[in-house]
Amino acid sequence: MLKEQIRQLAAQKHAIILAHYYTIGEVQDVADFVGDSLALAAKAAKTDAEIIVMCGVHFMAETCKILSPNAKVLIPDLGASCSLAESCPADDFAQFVAEHPDHKVISYVNTSAAVKAVTDVVVTSGNAREIVSSFPQDEPLIFGPDRNLGEYINSITGRQMLLWDGACHVHERFSLEKLIALRREHPGAEILVHPECRGAVRKLADVVGSTARLLKHTQESPCQEFLVVTESGILHQMQRACPDKTFIPVPPDDPGCACNECSYMRLNTLEKLYQCLQTEAPEVVVPEDIAQKAVRPIERMLEISEKLGL
Repeated sequence: MLKEQIRQLAAQKHAIILAHYYTIGEVQDVADFVGDSLALAAKAAKTDAEIIVMCGVHFMAETCKILSPNAKVLIPDLGASCSLAESCPADDFAQFVAEHPDHKVISYVNTSAAVKAVTDVVVTSGNAREIVSSFPQDEPLIFGPDRNLGEYINSITGRQMLLWDGACHVHERFSLEKLIALRREHPGAEILVHPECRGAVRKLADVVGSTARLLKHTQESPCQEFLVVTESGILHQMQRACPDKTFIPVPPDDPGCACNECSYMRLNTLEKLYQCLQTEAPEVVVPEDIAQKAVRPIERMLEISEKLGL
């Protein structure tokens, strides 16, 4: 019943509901579009909806507002922040950039609009390798804020980018010991790992990739069983696309947790989504001066991604 009311409200208000793969399944099911950060940004850039509801975290809603300035952008819960974005305060990052004036700046999409405003190009986990490689090999680069993704990109491109010391609390806490134990229990399973994970965890992977890449791989692989080392919300789409396959979430170090969830993403609920559409609040607004600076590196990312067919 609530899902029907949400869809009716969205139609009445000419609203589009976007949801990230890490939100709960029932939110994904009621959305107009579900995707990773790159796909959501591309969708926001092209929509003509009067209202965009971003079921994700705050930086994603900011990106929507920057790319669709004429739309009203809502988020079901203003408390839906991001530990990775929080690990990179804008003033501190701007100072770091100022200390290396000869470096081009590449920022992960998981950052605030203010960080993007001092960036040359934005990347996602799905296009970081290709965008980094688009710079001349001898071009000095800063990469922030995720040190694990930066280390991974350095390792596969031969770069020596300067890395900001930030991390995602979800991907940092995957248990290497529990992954090894699960691999012994399921010797035929493929291990799928997000590049925000620590290097020791990535080394055990059969596939390292963004949520979109991991999802696509499960559909193309003949394997019937997978150990999934990323936020467990993606299992909803994996299971829906491949109902006959088995997906096992790898747990964090916390002994009381069976799977690894982002507490911020879990703030998006059907009840809050309905209330958000009904009241048209909370609204996410980006200061004009920040938006004008931040839009350029985001658009550059989208242009490069489209050119490369990503």
